[in-house]
Amino acid sequence: MRWIIFVCLIDILVGNGTDGVFATTRSESRTVTVPSGTLKLKAIFWCPQGRGPFPAVLFNHGSGHSSGFDSAGRPDHRHPELLAPVFVRHGYAFLYLFRRGDGLSRGQGTPAGDLMEKEFEANGQEARNRIQLRLMETDEMDDVLAGLAFLRALPEVDRNRIAVVGQSFGGSLTILAAERDSSLKAAVAFSAGGYSWDRSPLLRTRLLAAVANTSVPILLIHAANDYSVTPGESLSDEMTSLKKAHQLKIYPATGHTPDDGHDFIHREVGTWESDVFRFLDHYLQR
Repeated sequence: MRWIIFVCLIDILVGNGTDGVFATTRSESRTVTVPSGTLKLKAIFWCPQGRGPFPAVLFNHGSGHSSGFDSAGRPDHRHPELLAPVFVRHGYAFLYLFRRGDGLSRGQGTPAGDLMEKEFEANGQEARNRIQLRLMETDEMDDVLAGLAFLRALPEVDRNRIAVVGQSFGGSLTILAAERDSSLKAAVAFSAGGYSWDRSPLLRTRLLAAVANTSVPILLIHAANDYSVTPGESLSDEMTSLKKAHQLKIYPATGHTPDDGHDFIHREVGTWESDVFRFLDHYLQR
């Protein structure tokens, strides 16, 4: 699918006595550079119409590959052109960050998917599990935190109303980011752990600890035919027992395969849209 990227220009800086109030006349986007350590990552940033500063969302995509395909020939799902207009329509600024080595950030480090596949081929499943969790807590988390810092520094963004949304590996990163950054107002995790939950006791234990430690409200989302819906159910049970603010949504199956279900976020935008923005609007006080 061809990406549609528009050039973003701020139309008006409104001089009404309030510093940093922006008005835009159309939905806009621009490609930006996000420094993460020595890396220069690429991201696409969208502005809504109307007067800002706007509440904002950082999106965390799944694990990726320098080729854009995993070892089984399945494509990495990178569809900012599907997601961004939905968030912008609801009045959210939206930053789609390509983490190290991925998509527009190709050449800036090695993608997580390549590193995990290499480790699996060399040393098996347990080794893959170890590097997966290490990446989530170090290099990949560094990129997420760099994206959040970049987002908060933008004059168009209300730095006090930031949420994170992610899918698959990025959904797990979203949960870990919610544990790490208590200033986040909300987190939405699509298919977090769906592929790896049954394969990785390390990831199960770590995500359960993260939801126990976080104070950030989390919306957990799966399609019924994800590889597994157990992560959402287990994390929801843990948050319920600890009286943590959260919701669990398991939607009907989409497509015909677990991979289709795992990609629910892109396949069924119209299905999840109202629930996700009801959740975000509530916790970002809109």
